[in-house]
Amino acid sequence: MTDKAKEIQKRVEAAREDIIKFMREIVAIPSMESQIGEVGKRIQDEMKKLGYDEIRYDKMGNTIGRIGNGKKVIVFDSHIDTVGIGDPASWQWDPFQGKVEDGFLYARGACDEKNSTPGMIYGLAIARDLGLLDGWTAYYFGNMEEWCDGIAPNTFVEVDPKVKPDFVVIGEPTKMLVYRGHKGRLEMKVTAKGKSAHAASNHLGDNAIYKLLPVIAGIRDLEPKLGDHEFLGHGKITVSDMHVKTPSINAVPDEAIIYIDRRMTFGETKEAVKKQVEDLIPAEFKDTVKLEELFYDEPSYTGFVFPVDKYFPAWAYEEGHPLVQAGQEARQLIGLPEAKPGKWNFSTNGIYWAGKAGIPSIGFGPGDEETAHTVNDSVSLDDMVKATEFYAILPSLIK
Repeated sequence: MTDKAKEIQKRVEAAREDIIKFMREIVAIPSMESQIGEVGKRIQDEMKKLGYDEIRYDKMGNTIGRIGNGKKVIVFDSHIDTVGIGDPASWQWDPFQGKVEDGFLYARGACDEKNSTPGMIYGLAIARDLGLLDGWTAYYFGNMEEWCDGIAPNTFVEVDPKVKPDFVVIGEPTKMLVYRGHKGRLEMKVTAKGKSAHAASNHLGDNAIYKLLPVIAGIRDLEPKLGDHEFLGHGKITVSDMHVKTPSINAVPDEAIIYIDRRMTFGETKEAVKKQVEDLIPAEFKDTVKLEELFYDEPSYTGFVFPVDKYFPAWAYEEGHPLVQAGQEARQLIGLPEAKPGKWNFSTNGIYWAGKAGIPSIGFGPGDEETAHTVNDSVSLDDMVKATEFYAILPSLIK
């Protein structure tokens, strides 16, 4: 371990209790459904304490902290919203107060993804104090991602602060490995129109649900035929939701809608993916059953609207990419065991940073994505603190 890494480790250890206390306090603040204003305020208070150069909300309501004014720009991206808690009775502890057991913090957002926020914020401050951010402008970007993948970084580049970074580090859980990509996604819906009638005279109606049955069965059977890639893996497709419109439960439904989540690997185009589903619609229903891409234009909690389509490209960088190599070197210098870079199974804001904007990006964060969105949402406190060392040392290693 170099002298630089040893000094970072010393400073992180000195800040350990503050880092853990900060983490406990931000998971205690509910930030479901992208209501991140209050947790953003708590995060901003910590950045003020650590002497960040600029601290504010952007127009969407994301939290931005900046250190430095160098020519090279790096963004540390951590989404600070969470999914809901579901049935409260399914939790054996308060999901916000959480619990610590065997060195793990269990709480909503402990894994996905408040886990990386303390390390990023403290890591950047430590890097600054040691002169490791000379020549850099470094941003902490605490954003809303559960709301719609990629929409927050899209506004970062195109709306506020209108900065296109040179590099991005995504703090989604990676089990303390460097991740270098993941599948893309296309969200779609299929709408069937029918004709309502009283259920007692259903022969006079045209049941919209029945028109979707061959489409649903086709989607169920489609997955083995989807694309494959040696690193990103096999494409995925599932019917994720269904809505029915009917005058009553004693009537023939005149509209039915299914929603489709399609995970795309390399080699699959949006046009081909749509055609796969369109081909499942029987010829006799082509006039009354229609496929559409989903489009997102709901306002954020500040009222800000940024319309985007819900197409998210797959992305991956080679192991030899300079940013991936810098991440691997950072892991080595802070004493983590040797391991190859990996990938996420779910999607992240990388679909915009790397997939749409072509900005070199990697992932690094404590936690295992398998606990995300579950009642076992959790993170190792040792890993959460250790990640601070990675975030502190990384910028100085990027060539």
